[in-house]
Amino acid sequence: MTTDIRAHIETSPMRAGQWTIVGLCTLLNALDGFDVLAMAFTSARVSKDFGLSGSELGVLLSAGLVGMALGSLLIGPIADKIGRRPMLLASVGMSAVGMLLSATAAGAVPLGIWRVVTGLGVGGILACTNVLVSEFASKRSRGLAISIVTAGYGVGATIGGAAAVWLQAEFGWHAVFLGGGLVTIVLLALVVGLAPESVDFLATRRPRGYEQKLDRLARRLRLTSVALPEGSPAASATQPARNPLSRLFDASNRRSTLLIWVSFFAVMFGFYFVNSWTPKLLVTAGMTESQGVVGGLMLTLGGTVGSIAFGVFAARLASRVVMIWFTVLAALATAVFISAVGILALAFAVGVLLGGLINGCVAGLYVITPSAYPAAIRSTGVGWGIGVGRVGAILSPTVAGALLDARWTPSGLYLAVGAVVLVAAAAVFLLRPSAAETATADRDPSLAET
Repeated sequence: MTTDIRAHIETSPMRAGQWTIVGLCTLLNALDGFDVLAMAFTSARVSKDFGLSGSELGVLLSAGLVGMALGSLLIGPIADKIGRRPMLLASVGMSAVGMLLSATAAGAVPLGIWRVVTGLGVGGILACTNVLVSEFASKRSRGLAISIVTAGYGVGATIGGAAAVWLQAEFGWHAVFLGGGLVTIVLLALVVGLAPESVDFLATRRPRGYEQKLDRLARRLRLTSVALPEGSPAASATQPARNPLSRLFDASNRRSTLLIWVSFFAVMFGFYFVNSWTPKLLVTAGMTESQGVVGGLMLTLGGTVGSIAFGVFAARLASRVVMIWFTVLAALATAVFISAVGILALAFAVGVLLGGLINGCVAGLYVITPSAYPAAIRSTGVGWGIGVGRVGAILSPTVAGALLDARWTPSGLYLAVGAVVLVAAAAVFLLRPSAAETATADRDPSLAET
């Protein structure tokens, strides 16, 4: 008797092999957090060594984010055509090369180029890992699994940031990128040994040797025999495939694509605003510099907790509903955060809450986006959503700086950003429930699972 491997993954309890994939992708996502803080912590020394002006340093700081946006936009469609595993390997390799070459940079221009290369790799990693975790997690545990992966950003930022401070103090800023490159090579070896190909990719595209790959996956998941998911087109491997990017705007996908893009842009705009500007704006609002730094750390502390919290709620409720609540509450927390500065303990408490909610929103987008697209264009949909979000991340610090120059108050800025995050809540509200949510709601209206 054969077993539909997709149905087995959806309905069976998570096994060790599946949690191994979640753990691997969490480590890979930590590269994002390390990469962002590595450049932030070395920026002062780099600026001094290369004699950079403020605007030149700003361009250098943005280079990695630009690369991440391009990586998500470009690598996602390729992954849908040739497979998620090979593109994940290529992305991790590209990130390692970018970091190692950044350590050799003797000027701002080559450093900027290698920062873009590193960002390309990180962007590709994010486009592939979220799809893999979504496809290998059970329906009940999917929200929690993706939230754990999202929490990897905070782990990488915290541990990697501390390591970056020590490496720079002991050996100079070049050592920060050298260390990051060496760690990435270790992760590349883990990807070679542990990362599987997407089940849905094998079922829909049927590349050469797909039967053997499915058999290996079946053994990994402790299945005695395996069948392709029902409805998998037998001739899909021989028929010419349409451009995955154009399919994002088919009649069946256009609405979801536009709403997901709006959600990613608004959430990432708010996320990078609160993480980039909070320490400085807290000082402007009346705190000391050390208190401003602690306020920024409260956001990071809350972020890891918030990502996991989203997964816990999403294991019991429809992930779209949880996402709406998180975005509405994140918008409110953003709007009132700066007003709590007068009471130090209250400001730090709201900071933890805000960090948790805004990070939970990011986790929520990673949960709901893969389920919004069919398997054949899933990496494209996720990659382009993340890429559009990175555009918001790039614009956010710049727009905030321009508004400060135009004499906006910190309270006005946080209120405006809260309104932007609220736009994401409206977009998610208008997003159609996934098929899994609809089916569960039909079975039991009181409990809709992811």
